[in-house]
Amino acid sequence: MKATMMTNAVLADHLLPRSLTRNVLLVVGGSLALWLSAKVQVPFWPVPMTMQTFVVLVLGMALGPRVAGAAVMLYLAQGAAGLPVFAGTPERGIGVAYMVGPTGGYLLGFLLAAITTGVLAERGWSRNILSAFAALLIGTAIIYALGLLWLGAVIGWDKNLFAIGVAPFLAAEAFKVALAAAVLPLTWRLIKR
Repeated sequence: MKATMMTNAVLADHLLPRSLTRNVLLVVGGSLALWLSAKVQVPFWPVPMTMQTFVVLVLGMALGPRVAGAAVMLYLAQGAAGLPVFAGTPERGIGVAYMVGPTGGYLLGFLLAAITTGVLAERGWSRNILSAFAALLIGTAIIYALGLLWLGAVIGWDKNLFAIGVAPFLAAEAFKVALAAAVLPLTWRLIKR
């Protein structure tokens, strides 16, 4: 049983012993990290970037599907309750009204990406740069696929959805995926020492 647990272990399992208290703290901390990452804009070309997708993907890879999924669900619940946790809030609206707007699919994508990358991390994908990169690309693809589907439903399928909802963010996403793909395996190496 112990060997199975270790093969399914994610970074958090090696840093902190599993417990309900640990999981609650990680869920709350993860939701706060998402909130902060939505509010900090980094100058980038062609549009400023937030670090939200980076945080979502790293939460999945570091915490596993259940804890990361719970952290993203708490973040979404905070937003639905009217807290200004999302990028562009409260200026562009708050609560459920914001969530069903053009960015709603990306928000749902956050949840599915965190869970998916968490499952992949439990299978060891966060431990080397190539598999981490692949897992992070899969997570990013989930976010953007759901984002585009929702965007099309909200603004219409006659628009160039790729140009509106993906192209301006490609350079930033490539940077964030590369950064996470480097940091995660490095963290594993440091833990093994």
